Amino acid sequence: MSPIAVGDTIPDGTLSYFDEEGHWRKINVHSLAVGKKVVLFGVLGAFTPSCSWLHVQGFIDKSEDLKSKGVEDILLISVNDAFAMKAWKMWFPVPNADNVKFLGDGSAKYTHALGMELDLSDRGLGVRSRRAIDILATL
Repeated sequence: MSPIAVGDTIPDGTLSYFDEEGHWRKINVHSLAVGKKVVLFGVLGAFTPSCSWLHVQGFIDKSEDLKSKGVEDILLISVNDAFAMKAWKMWFPVPNADNVKFLGDGSAKYTHALGMELDLSDRGLGVRSRRAIDILATL
């Protein structure tokens, strides 16, 4: 499957997360994004150095700028379960971390639907997501 490209319609799928009250939830991607201006980005994995210090931290640092330009939600997807994503979010000590939704794609099904899977099994990492920080797609 070829990766999603600029102007493509994003596929629908289900991701998981923990809400503000600490309840585990599943959520439909289209219900998160329909009718909104959102940033959707994927990274290799929770707690990986470049993903943490550069990519996720960059979106957290720029979240207020993005929101001032009309972005309603910043959606982070990683091939990790919701528990790992919750712990990873808590690892960021800045208040703007709440501006990013940390969504788990534990089985990599949604990542596959985006055409963004990266098989790193030979390195002991399993299937991950390619970094997808430059894609602008629509519903």
